[in-house]
Amino acid sequence: MPSSDDYKRQVMRDLADGDKEMMPDDTASSYQNFDDFAQRSSRDERHNLFSRSFHPDRVPASQMEPELQKAIAQIKPNERKDVAQEFFSHLKKRGLHDRDLEKQLGLSTHHPSHMSADDVSKLAGFVYHNHPDVFHEVLADQPALVKFLSNPVVGAVFGAIAAKWMGGRH
Repeated sequence: MPSSDDYKRQVMRDLADGDKEMMPDDTASSYQNFDDFAQRSSRDERHNLFSRSFHPDRVPASQMEPELQKAIAQIKPNERKDVAQEFFSHLKKRGLHDRDLEKQLGLSTHHPSHMSADDVSKLAGFVYHNHPDVFHEVLADQPALVKFLSNPVVGAVFGAIAAKWMGGRH
């Protein structure tokens, strides 16, 4: 029998690959894969799931930051720009300005369209560690990033989604 970690890794691989398992369509909340979840779930549904799952108390920044770095390197440049813009927008509402963050985090620029994957990773790590609620807001708006996270700890999130997709079957 596969271990829990093996199951989580397989769920992560399946979701990252867009593999589908046909689900009963008796509820509006059944999804075929992560892309379907990202497209059809409500923003509130994503926010609630991500806020319960992605928090420094649950997944330490030391584990999450390398995962964010890998995930951000895999998303499309326009998605990376959107993620950076969202982070800056939310942080500005808290009095943290893009030019100050550029200096504080050692970013190459404060212009989201010119930021490298490394810049966006630094920004995402800072937000995850210092402003987890902003991190959840941005993930809810930009779920493409989540699809590329591969850490088995993060895989538990997808295990919860998969359990929901499978109607609670294991």
